Amino acid sequence: MQRKAIALLSGGLDSTLAVKVLLDQGIQVEALNFTSPFCTCTGKNAGCKSEAVRVAEEFKIPIKVMHKGADYLELIRNPKHGHGKGMNPCIDCRIFLLKKAKEYMQEIGADFVFTGEVLGQRPMSQRRDTLRTIERESGLEGLLLRPLSAKHFNPTIPEQQGWVDRDKLLSIQGRSRKEQFELAAELDVKNYPCPAGGCLLTELSFVGKVRDVFDHSDQLNLRDFRLLKLGRHFRIGDRTKVIVGRNEAENELLERAVQPGEAMLRWKEGMSPLAAVMGVCSEELLERAAQILLRYTKAEPGAGASISVVRDAAEVELRTVNALDEAAVEALRL
Repeated sequence: MQRKAIALLSGGLDSTLAVKVLLDQGIQVEALNFTSPFCTCTGKNAGCKSEAVRVAEEFKIPIKVMHKGADYLELIRNPKHGHGKGMNPCIDCRIFLLKKAKEYMQEIGADFVFTGEVLGQRPMSQRRDTLRTIERESGLEGLLLRPLSAKHFNPTIPEQQGWVDRDKLLSIQGRSRKEQFELAAELDVKNYPCPAGGCLLTELSFVGKVRDVFDHSDQLNLRDFRLLKLGRHFRIGDRTKVIVGRNEAENELLERAVQPGEAMLRWKEGMSPLAAVMGVCSEELLERAAQILLRYTKAEPGAGASISVVRDAAEVELRTVNALDEAAVEALRL
């Protein structure tokens, strides 16, 4: 009887190798990929999601892409096992993903779950003790296989039952990827653009923006976190933020992201980026947003200016003065 397993497939090298190792053992594999606003892996213009889909298509296995929702945002705010050096809740994040994988395993009648995790590769979530904690709290004790480091752990149920040949599993350990590169060559695995995907929550320069959203939101919204990668961000009120696009592609994305009641601003007298005013849009706050926008135009300092304000499909003109100098603008920048 052919056994079925669920793979957590990021599209990076380690998870790709894990899939290949089990496919070569005759296991029927279905992949799960989780999208996040915080992934730093960009691949070829599209990110880890499309890389995971590409790998699944290359190996001819089904793949399901799942979006981390508002419950994931609450996990980031207050993780049981704490944050890493930034706001990265790595242990809780792995437990979260594996709980979802277990639910999907049961839904489709699969036998076990496997990942590309390597013992000792990541300092917070891939230590021996934390790997055990993750397995236990995800509810996958005995049913979570890590093919690349399997020989460093006690045999799992798939190994004990002979569904998987333990002798053909690996004993990779540590942060070097030399063994993975060698294994990729041996297994003829190519085109892996993300040997080690990353998370923006570990980047201290990004963490301030994340904390700002948590501190100034009545209700958490995935949109607000996705937008953190775009433009220049300014906090001008307790419930008001301005994002100024850096190029036309960002301007278009910001325009699509604006919600009812929010506003889009452009300088009417010359070339201008788009400024999206998110949240409360009082007249006073719109004027402050307009003055921030003018710092990124060729408007003369101290001169009057006309700003187009579009809100709920209606356009009005706002007259203001280019009154903020660089220091005043930077004081508001996140």
